[in-house]
Formats: sequence, C-alpha cells, structure tokens
Amino acid sequence: MRIIIDAMGGDNAPGSIVAGAVTAAEQIPGLELTLVGRGEAVLEALRKAGHADVPKNIEIVNASDVITQNDDPTASIREKKDSSLVVALNLLKDGGGNALLSAGNTGALLTGATLIVKRIRGIRRAALAPVLPSADGARIIIDVGANIECTAEMLLQFAAMGLCYAKGVLAKPNPRCSLLNIGAEEEKGTPLYVETYNLLKASGLNFTGNIEARDFYTADTDVVVCDGFSGNILLKSMEGMAMYLLGELKKAIYSSAKSKVGGLLIQGSLAELRKNMDYTEIGGSVLLGISKPVVKAHGSSNGKAIFSAIKQAVTMAESGLIADITAFAAREAE
Repeated sequence: MRIIIDAMGGDNAPGSIVAGAVTAAEQIPGLELTLVGRGEAVLEALRKAGHADVPKNIEIVNASDVITQNDDPTASIREKKDSSLVVALNLLKDGGGNALLSAGNTGALLTGATLIVKRIRGIRRAALAPVLPSADGARIIIDVGANIECTAEMLLQFAAMGLCYAKGVLAKPNPRCSLLNIGAEEEKGTPLYVETYNLLKASGLNFTGNIEARDFYTADTDVVVCDGFSGNILLKSMEGMAMYLLGELKKAIYSSAKSKVGGLLIQGSLAELRKNMDYTEIGGSVLLGISKPVVKAHGSSNGKAIFSAIKQAVTMAESGLIADITAFAAREAE
C-alpha cells in the first residue's frame, strides 16, 4: 500500500506533514509513502523528525513549486505544473500510489483531482465528505464546501455516494441518509430542497427524511446530505462550538478547589469526550466521486492529524469504495 502525500500543502507544511508521515511509516505495517515537495525542505523536516537518513519505506519526489491557500484553484493547477499538488495528482493518475493526501488549497485539490485524476464516469460532481462523531458512533456529512451551488440530481448522487461510504468504510450494514433542512416536513426549504426530497423519496435509497441542524448528532441517520454552502457553515459552526465548550469546561473545572477535585474524578470521561471531539483523531474529508482515493486534511493539521488522515487514506484504498460508487453510477446510467 502506497500513499502519495502533498508535503507542501497546508499551514504547517512541510514540518507537520512529514512528522505525521514518519509516525505512519513506523506504525502501519506494509505502508509505503511518497512525499512530494521541495526536496531540501522535506529532508530538513525529516531531520527534525529524528531521521538523518530517509526511511526505507518513504520516497521523496521533488517538486519545485507550491500552490498556496491564496492561489486561484483553476489557474494554479494549469500554471503551476511542477507544484507539489499537481505532481502528486499526476503520480496518482499514473498509478504511482493507491491514494493521495493533501492539506493544501481545497479548491485546487478539487479542481486538480477533477481535471487530472478525473471523476468516476456518470458522477456529476465530486463532494467532500468528513466523518463526524455522533450519539451512535459516526456520521457522514456530504457536501461541506466542494459545491456551493447544486442541483437536485447532484444531491441525490451525494446521498448514494455517502451511503456507499457508510457501508464500505464505516461498516454500517444498512446505512440511512437524510436531508439537512430548516424543518422535518417534506415541503420545507427552498425549491431545490423540496425537489431533492422528492427525488430521494422515490430513489429506493434508505432515505429517512429531513433533519434540522440541531438534530445532527442524535437523528436516526448515517449520512446527512446538503449543498456545500450549507454543509460548510454547519461544519465550521460545529468546530467552533466544540472548541468553545471544551474551553469553557476547562475554565469551570479550574475555577475552584472543589471543582478541581470533581474534575479529577471525571478525568477519564473528559479525556474520552475531548478525543471524540478532536478533529486530529478523525483525519480528513474524503473527496467522493473521484476515480481514485483522495483525502483532504484540515489546513491547520498537526502531525497527529496527518497520521490520522493517512490511516483514513489507507482504509479508503482498501475498502473497495471506488468500485461501489462506480457500480452505482453505472446502474443510474442504464
């Protein structure tokens, strides 16, 4: 199993990218990694991670340029041919690895994956699908920013791809999907969402209806479908609320001697809560609809988050998910 990594993508590249890669190379049996980026910078990051020599299961592929977070996605893919992201995507396209991971420019990754690696035949748009914690373990939300404007047909495909992901990767035997909306009633929402509701209802998919954002963690569903605009706002709101609540909880525990004693008594439970709400434990967002596995890590990922994202890329590559989505698209085209 070989994972291709954009070593220059993200706010903390290449240091955190390489640190996470080294941990993965040491801990995941049979794993091989290709780090794509400015060779000297990657070697220096390896030295800082404690490796004077390049580990046997890590390969470095030089790329002289970098696509930054401020670069125009389409222009940068077309013009920066020797950027770490474009070189990595071409390696994936040409069979140089089983999956690709990047913490860099989301728009450039989406554009590059679409233009270079290509979408699965019949899939209209690729979509970002992170896995988030919920009351019953894990929940997928699709899309969270790849497609700001959608059609009902696109949202239907997102639902089907999300269900394939839930079944093939999260091992949910009969996953359910729902539509994020402003109310549970089927006539709620914009014309797009009313049309999407009717399509999902008639699709034969395991559709359980609309859910509101407040019910995301507790509703009887496994896949929450929405356009990228709504999904990104929901995701960022969740991230902000989680950080706020954990911060306030910490302040409350340390506010007095009595509360500190209470904090010690529930220390184990608090650690588990923090772990469940920590994005570095989850990995990244899978880009569903691309013909080969692509994972987008958080732009501010540290080494731990990159390690988790590499594990996620390995799981995705081993799951047969691409074949499942390809089969769905072929059935839809009949």
